[in-house]
Amino acid sequence: MTPARRARLSAFSVVLTLFAALLVYLGAQDAGTVLRAAFAEGEAGRFVPVELSCVQHPGHESCVWTGDFRAGGGAVLRRGVELYGSDRATHQAGRPVPAVDVGAPARVYSPGGSGEWMFRVLLLGAAAAVLWFLYGRRPRRAPAAVPVAARS
Repeated sequence: MTPARRARLSAFSVVLTLFAALLVYLGAQDAGTVLRAAFAEGEAGRFVPVELSCVQHPGHESCVWTGDFRAGGGAVLRRGVELYGSDRATHQAGRPVPAVDVGAPARVYSPGGSGEWMFRVLLLGAAAAVLWFLYGRRPRRAPAAVPVAARS
């Protein structure tokens, strides 16, 4: 690190660097599971919706179906898992739908995959932008000094 670069390090830079580290941590968490979910890579089976849970927000309702997942061979049964991307209008209680278990602890996905990866990429991109802003730009050069005799 050059002396000029070292001098620019301020408390604000340290805080922004820590913020970027937090964004990287959040963006990279469970990256393998998020990638498997994006491409619906995992154990195929059937999800049986049991209970619909909804939360009211101002001007919006968010719902998700919770139920049971059984793998294609019928051997694996996971009870009380959510189906990612489900809502009030997508399913009916007791009517099985295709699903994929990608290894997420409390969630299964539809065979079409998931868009969760987009938010993760956004977090990692924001971290990269902060770090580039702090450390990736070339240092600005000071304007050339004008000789005193030339000012008159």
